[in-house]
Amino acid sequence: MNNPISKIRLSNPVHLLATGFGSGLSPLIPGTMGTLAAIPFYLLIVSLSTTLLPVAIVVGSAVGIYLCGRTSKDMGVHDHGSIVWDEFVGFWITMLLVPVTDWQTVLAGFVIFRFFDMVKPWPISWLDKQVHGGLGIMLDDIVAGLMSMLVVWCGHAYLGWW
Repeated sequence: MNNPISKIRLSNPVHLLATGFGSGLSPLIPGTMGTLAAIPFYLLIVSLSTTLLPVAIVVGSAVGIYLCGRTSKDMGVHDHGSIVWDEFVGFWITMLLVPVTDWQTVLAGFVIFRFFDMVKPWPISWLDKQVHGGLGIMLDDIVAGLMSMLVVWCGHAYLGWW
């Protein structure tokens, strides 16, 4: 039996990015590891300028469709767990309306995004099943990020979280 991970080459820039710089190759909870790996990049982006975050999200989403689709095709498996670029973008979306760097905000965003990404309530679950290819891999995490963004923002604005 072929192991799809054996087809990943971190020397290939597409595979390197799609696997979140290798974080998605973790044998345990690769999506969570990919989201953790997204945090330093988020912190770097917002430390340079909060106006860069929307740009990173748009560019990351567009490029991610190709990265995830190509890597999925190379592996011969749709949306293999090691493909975590979608988690990077989903987390960045989660943090869009509260682009601050205190640990409580980052932790809340991380936990809430992981909840939506793992539980996949409607419409995330529907998108996950119905939309395929690179767009499908990215789209369910984009929607999970949007839902998470609203929860984090509402918690911050209306409930006085942190």
